[in-house]
Amino acid sequence: MCVGILFLVVNDAFAKWLTAHYHPVQIVFLRNLVALPMVVAAALAVSGTAALRTRHLPLHAARGLLLVGGSVCFFMGLMYLPLAEATSLIFAAPIFITALSVPLLGEEVGWRRWTAVAVGFVGVLIIVRPGFAAFQPASLFVLATAMFYALIMLSARRISPSEGIWTLMVYLVLFPLLFSALAQPAVWRPVEIGHTPALVALAVCGTLGLGLISQAFRMAPAAVVAPFDYTALLWATLLGWVVWSELPDQWTYAGAAVIIASGVYIILRETAKS
Repeated sequence: MCVGILFLVVNDAFAKWLTAHYHPVQIVFLRNLVALPMVVAAALAVSGTAALRTRHLPLHAARGLLLVGGSVCFFMGLMYLPLAEATSLIFAAPIFITALSVPLLGEEVGWRRWTAVAVGFVGVLIIVRPGFAAFQPASLFVLATAMFYALIMLSARRISPSEGIWTLMVYLVLFPLLFSALAQPAVWRPVEIGHTPALVALAVCGTLGLGLISQAFRMAPAAVVAPFDYTALLWATLLGWVVWSELPDQWTYAGAAVIIASGVYIILRETAKS
């Protein structure tokens, strides 16, 4: 889980660097264009052609569209926010998952988890600080990403358990590739040869990160694995400092601590409920 999170943060760092040169939609397209052959090859090697068969094609398409929206919003946020601050706001995803599970899935959420959701949103407000001079409108893009991510996770519960993780990964790469391809005539910029290694690294790190995290959840209970997601803040702070000389302020750390505490509590309550 920790290594997978490291790969995803490195993926985000490459994406942040590339946003200075390419439109976020083009980055999404190129990432998935490079990643698709790798994911399909791995899926075929592990599960054979069964990995390509699905009974939920429309749902996979909807999830792919959500992933495009989330990725574009996140890249837009990375253009203006420090890497660690953007990473901290993404931690709001479990809070959104809990809150949205009631209207979308009809799940029951007790007062303890609702309290954790409220506390988590207080953490978000500490980081974003709406109404203050330090407020960054770009932070709303990252919060939208957390919302998109929550919807992707909730929609996965509608997919039959008979479809393995590789089937989900294949279509989470294929459909974003197709949807982002539609926008390329409007945003395309020729790719510079010197940027090719970064684009390949973006696809490799993103794919390896998702694969390792998925494997972690298969090997151990969610309550054990999920809290290690928050090690992303350590890596994001380190990379932001080394590459861009960025260091988050004390409010970002304070808000992240509140969000992390809320998220860990929600994870533990979800596990106890199940």
